[in-house]
Amino acid sequence: MITSYERMIARRYLLPGRGEGFIFLVATIATGAVALGVAALVIVMSVMNGFRAELFDRILGLNGHAVIQGYGGKLEAWEPISARVRQLPGVTKATPLIEQPLMASFNNRVEGVLVRGMTMDDILGTKVMTENVKAGSLRDLKPGGNTVAIGARLAEALGARVGDTMSLISPQGEVTPFGSVPRIISYRIVSIFEVGIYDYDKAFVVMPMADAQTLLSLGNAVGMVEVVTTDPDKVGEILGPFADTVRPVAVINDWRSTNSSLFEALVVERTVMFWLLAIVILVAAFNILSSLVMLVRAKTRDIAILRTMGATRGATMRIFIFVGTVIGAAGIGAGVIVGFVVLNFREAITGGIARLTGAQLWDPSVRYLTELPSKTDPVEVVGIILLALLLSFLATLYPAWKASSTDPVEVLRYE
Repeated sequence: MITSYERMIARRYLLPGRGEGFIFLVATIATGAVALGVAALVIVMSVMNGFRAELFDRILGLNGHAVIQGYGGKLEAWEPISARVRQLPGVTKATPLIEQPLMASFNNRVEGVLVRGMTMDDILGTKVMTENVKAGSLRDLKPGGNTVAIGARLAEALGARVGDTMSLISPQGEVTPFGSVPRIISYRIVSIFEVGIYDYDKAFVVMPMADAQTLLSLGNAVGMVEVVTTDPDKVGEILGPFADTVRPVAVINDWRSTNSSLFEALVVERTVMFWLLAIVILVAAFNILSSLVMLVRAKTRDIAILRTMGATRGATMRIFIFVGTVIGAAGIGAGVIVGFVVLNFREAITGGIARLTGAQLWDPSVRYLTELPSKTDPVEVVGIILLALLLSFLATLYPAWKASSTDPVEVLRYE
């Protein structure tokens, strides 16, 4: 423990004396460098955590945790499969689903779309859609009424609004003596939604199950059965025993296999970014070390006098360790505050930079999500603080040891 007189001396050393302005400047730069490093780590890790969490919630909120997909995109006997999978321990929901890529046309504009046929209960129970309706209402979807809901980005691409009529083009049309004629059916747009994932908002066309079966000539068949479990991380264990049962007619794909490359890339990027930004704090620690070395050289005579007055080597070391640690702690505190302020105003900051530079910093077509997310993990923040404190402490050891090794006889011989 540091004593009161050691704290008093350390406080005096923290303030610049006569002719020590340059040392104070170096110490201030070290404090700022630590603050920037800590702020960068807090901001980047929070944004990457938020990105993964938002992506995870939106993808699983719309697609479920796994799908039992029929071979050839067609599952005939889906009712008994759905009933049996609901009985598995850990399964909370199993609903039929149809997904088929088609073409959409409106006012001479053509876009590739992903038609999604769902039961009305499933449509109204999907919070990712119901809580993000931009225009119209999902309740206006009527089985047999040729009505659809489309993503906001698709509506922008087509120039369509609620109440307009768009056409869906299916290659599985009628066979004539002159060849196959694509099936073209018109649908009225009753709702526009924005789930926040660019690829989905740009492609999804949602319609009642019966209409999708009619459009694709599936009869009573569906494309797959969507499964939701109590724990998405254990979906493989929950559905594993059922895989052999459905193998003759279908295959089970969980969210990991469908999005494995994306989430693995996020983990690698997050780890690499953490250690790269930790180097910034390491560089700041070297600034603390250099400022303390200069301080020790400037205070050599004072240290010698303290030693002759009875200060021990340990006391001298504690004084300079305290000085360096306070510099690091001040930078850490400032860095955490700056990090949280930037995270709180992140949308305004990115928007301001985009207006000044003319560059789009957050392109949803590349970043998947339409907004810059953030999710701060308190455990990670504590870890960043402890890492910065450790590096700051280690940077003080050599200068403190040099100060404690001062020989008062040699220093004061000619005084």
